[in-house]
Amino acid sequence: MNFRPRPKEAPEINLIPFIDVLLVILIFLMLSTTYSKFTELQVTLPVADAEQLRDRPREIIVAVSPEGRYAVNRDTLDGRSVEHVARALQDAARTSAGGDSVVIISADAAAPHQAVITVMEAARRAGLAQITFATQTAGATPR
Repeated sequence: MNFRPRPKEAPEINLIPFIDVLLVILIFLMLSTTYSKFTELQVTLPVADAEQLRDRPREIIVAVSPEGRYAVNRDTLDGRSVEHVARALQDAARTSAGGDSVVIISADAAAPHQAVITVMEAARRAGLAQITFATQTAGATPR
C-alpha cells in the first residue's frame, strides 16, 4: 500500500472562455444599441403631400398661433389653460352634427410644442379621441 501523500496540483483558472463570453456580450450590445443625437436633428414641420379631404360637418378645427394662442372653430379663446380649451372643445362638440367629432389641430410651424400638447390633453379631457393634424403641401404658400 502506498500511503505517501500525493503532490496536490494547484487549481488553474482558465480565462479564455471567460474572455470569449465577454466579447460575445460586447458585440451583442454594440449591435443592438441605437445611437441617437437629438440635438443634431433639423426638423421643419408641417409639410405633407396628401390629397385634400372633403369637408365634414363633425370637424372641430383648433388653430394654434406662433405665440401659443388658441382658436376653436374660428372663435379666439381668452385663456391658454387646458381647462379653457377643454371647455371650448366640449361646447364645439355639442354644437356639431352628432357622432364622434374629429379634432383637427392646425398649428403654426413656429408654435410651441407645449401648446399642441395642451390641445391634445384638452381633447382627451373633453372625451374627443379622434385627433388629426393639418398640414400644407410642399408647394403651397401659407395664408
